[in-house]
Amino acid sequence: MLKKADPGVILAEIAVKGMQEKKAKKILKIDLRKLGISIADLFVICHGTSDKQVDAIADSVEEEIRKATGEKPFSREGFQTAEWIILDYVNVVVHIFNPEKRQFYSLEDLWSDGEHTEYPDLD
Repeated sequence: MLKKADPGVILAEIAVKGMQEKKAKKILKIDLRKLGISIADLFVICHGTSDKQVDAIADSVEEEIRKATGEKPFSREGFQTAEWIILDYVNVVVHIFNPEKRQFYSLEDLWSDGEHTEYPDLD
């Protein structure tokens, strides 16, 4: 019997596509479902090399998800400074950093117990 794809996993993969469209760096999906927490099921994390790229990545993620699913983020924060933009789709939270903020907050280490999936940089 075929297993039905999880809508959150599909949304996360669409977010990855949006990130790749704008050449985001070090894309990482963290699956938090087995940890028994209520923050979100999945985090998708990346960074851009400039504030303009961070902003463009966020716009691309929103556009790809809207085109594919019709969904808009429940909340969106960080566009004023574009150092750390968060797109909250409730079960999937997208984090787009500049390199300094990503290193400082180190979500990868904070959520190291989750299942990590890395995506290659597209140059």
